[in-house]
Amino acid sequence: MKRDSYKIAVIPGDGTGPEVIREGLKVLKAASKKFGFRYKEEIFTYGGERYLRKGLTIKDKEISNLKKFDCIYLGAIGHPDVKPGILEQGILLKIRFGLDQYINLRPVKLYNSEFCPIKGKGPEDIDFVVVRENSEGLYKGMGKFEKKGTRNEVAIQISYNTRKGVERCIRYAFEYCRKRNKRKKLTLCGKTNVLTYAWDLWQRTFDEVKREYPDIQTDYAHVDATTMWFVKNPEWFDCIVTDNMFGDIITDLGAMIQGGMGIAAGGNINPEGVSMFEPIGGSAPKYTGKNVINPLAAICALGMLLENIGEEEAAKAVEDSVIKVVQTKLKNLAAGKMGYSTEEVGDLVVDNL
Repeated sequence: MKRDSYKIAVIPGDGTGPEVIREGLKVLKAASKKFGFRYKEEIFTYGGERYLRKGLTIKDKEISNLKKFDCIYLGAIGHPDVKPGILEQGILLKIRFGLDQYINLRPVKLYNSEFCPIKGKGPEDIDFVVVRENSEGLYKGMGKFEKKGTRNEVAIQISYNTRKGVERCIRYAFEYCRKRNKRKKLTLCGKTNVLTYAWDLWQRTFDEVKREYPDIQTDYAHVDATTMWFVKNPEWFDCIVTDNMFGDIITDLGAMIQGGMGIAAGGNINPEGVSMFEPIGGSAPKYTGKNVINPLAAICALGMLLENIGEEEAAKAVEDSVIKVVQTKLKNLAAGKMGYSTEEVGDLVVDNL
């Protein structure tokens, strides 16, 4: 909800995270002056470096502290010297679950056809949103080993889906599709022909909820077919709703067809609480400190953050500026190929606000 002042928790994170967050905060400062709102930022050092120094990921009391903020702005979590899974589960998933950020929102929008790997597709063809359930499914971490370490070992991973979790995600997707007000079409993406328990629940819930939204056109696509249509006919899609695992997979393909990870942003949403916004490309440690990483994904995430807190005019100005920079300035969206440094791209966005 729009207010005069906001409290923003900033987690720059690892690798190139602090570099892209620096440019996002530069844009935030300019936007606040232009559109007349105030904010106070507080930096938190959660990430790989802290884990290596102190053996800490994020504590329960630190999660509770984050509830005092209006939103969270995240750079990236992931360190080459920390075993995969420790930071992701100990920080990212713990924040998402601890703050009940049950929606992952991923706009997939092409700004310049020159950066699209699909021949003949332009901005009018690639403009859709994936609504991913963000707190259940396979990411719940439920399962067990049987006879571990033997030739007869069995690893069981459980996809945990509740009616409450599925319904609130589907209902959010319908509401978002209505608010988006473009094609007003919502696609359920699943695998009903094989995953007969979880996706029976998803399909039944979808069919029940859609009766409350007669203005929204609906359809269904298997996840494997969805990946094909993303490449062949992305213009078919407006809004897509899916589970945690399928959403994780198809949004990376979505990032590629919109121009790459350098432009892809996402939000972890609690509609009734604190939400977190981030570039989805990860920490990219090989580019750390080189001033070559593309900050536009982080700046687009900032735009999503502004829209979420009610500063919609500022959010639109940020996106419009990014579009202008992508269409008129950059040679490429990839790190080191933009024709500008990280810092210079941030300056270009500020100049075009």
